[in-house]
Amino acid sequence: MKILSSLQTRFLVIIFVLLVLLVGSILLMIEKREVKTIFEKQIEKGVLIAKYIKQLNIESFSAFNEQGVTEDIEKQIDLQLIYIIFYDRFNRHFASTQFIKNFKDIYMSSNLPANVTPQSYNTERRRLKDKETKQTLNILEVEIPVHYKGAELRWGSIKIGMSLEETLEEIRKTRQALLLIGLAGLIVGLIGAIFLARHITGPIKKLVDGTVTISRGDFSKTIDIHSHDEIGELAKSFNQMSQDLQRSRRQAEETHQKLIESEKLASIGRMAAGIAHEIRNPLTSIKLNIQKVFADKGLGDIELSHLKISQEGIRQIEIFIKELLNFAREAKLNIDQFSMEMILDESIKMVSDSMELKKVRVIRNYEKELPQVRVDADKMRQVFINLLDNANDAVSEGGIIKVGIFHVKDRSCHTVKVEISDNGCGIPEKDRDTVFEPYFTTKSSGFGLGLANARKIVERHKGAIRVKEKSGDGTIFEVLIPCEEER
Repeated sequence: MKILSSLQTRFLVIIFVLLVLLVGSILLMIEKREVKTIFEKQIEKGVLIAKYIKQLNIESFSAFNEQGVTEDIEKQIDLQLIYIIFYDRFNRHFASTQFIKNFKDIYMSSNLPANVTPQSYNTERRRLKDKETKQTLNILEVEIPVHYKGAELRWGSIKIGMSLEETLEEIRKTRQALLLIGLAGLIVGLIGAIFLARHITGPIKKLVDGTVTISRGDFSKTIDIHSHDEIGELAKSFNQMSQDLQRSRRQAEETHQKLIESEKLASIGRMAAGIAHEIRNPLTSIKLNIQKVFADKGLGDIELSHLKISQEGIRQIEIFIKELLNFAREAKLNIDQFSMEMILDESIKMVSDSMELKKVRVIRNYEKELPQVRVDADKMRQVFINLLDNANDAVSEGGIIKVGIFHVKDRSCHTVKVEISDNGCGIPEKDRDTVFEPYFTTKSSGFGLGLANARKIVERHKGAIRVKEKSGDGTIFEVLIPCEEER
């Protein structure tokens, strides 16, 4: 069996080496691009901060008010902004914060030439050791020119030192994530390679074992192949088997085997069709019976309301089955104009039974004359039903769920905002940024996909969903959908 395992081993080694090279090169390129992007964003942030500080002190600087500039820039210092330095037009030190005065080689020299444009800037990375805390500080230094009232020559420059700790931490997390992705890719690739190797060599090995068993007899015809791998073993076994088996018998066995495989495939097809039939037929029967009962004019309003809810539930099941059968394709949105109040009221009706069991009270607060929105009503109902179910699960018996709809206007857009809040157990602050991630859940049951799907639906409508801070107990979910004016 050493020969049989050698081909499989060589195949796995080659695939593994190729995977390491491919995944490694891809991750290296991604890592370089991500690190470059992170630093570019930090530089842009530094330029903006420097310009802001420049605008705050332009008048004092132009009036040579060193004390005023010094007092103002000391107020700007925080954990992220380590130091600030102003230079005059001759690159001489004008004013600076107290920390950098311990590093004379930095604050006494400007890196900008005399003739620069207002958009110019210079950056440099430094490592400084804080003499008080004995900590080593990683700093991104950004220097921009100071021009006053359209003057071509610069009046001076401003240099700021920003902490790179958060940036370096983000880079470390990015590299860790890429490393985990790479390891996962290697593991998946290796598992696939093992499966493929077994798929190729397994049948050959079985065929060799079978032919060796059959070939216990007197056979003279041979095939002239002398390789020392699986193919060579297969050829030797086939030479022994070919003299014992008649062509007709071999063809009969092959035909019989094909018939068995065809019957298996046909059985699987009939089973799949039967399952679909068994699901749809009872559902259709239930739907027709509800329609017949619904036609009874002697029913009261409460019964009719329950029947409508049942009809809507069946319709949702039918939609679910259809989407399940077509899971490989992303369902298109059926966009049309709808009233958000109507969609939300229908969603409340869908979960009203479970709320009544817990004696939960729903308080509505709908702003008047709300504009219509262009949405997929079924998808939006899924979002609201999920949020209402979560609120119902969070509150205790006799709890309160508040539902509000508001028209939010600003200069750039018009938005319909839906707020669903409860007085339940609330969401810990540490979990607020992760509640919309797939598979995140605090419930004992469920897969943690409800809020992830809700966010996906809302974002496909060019909207946003988020958790708002709430004083006291409970949680507030906010859904923002742009109005027709914005589209």
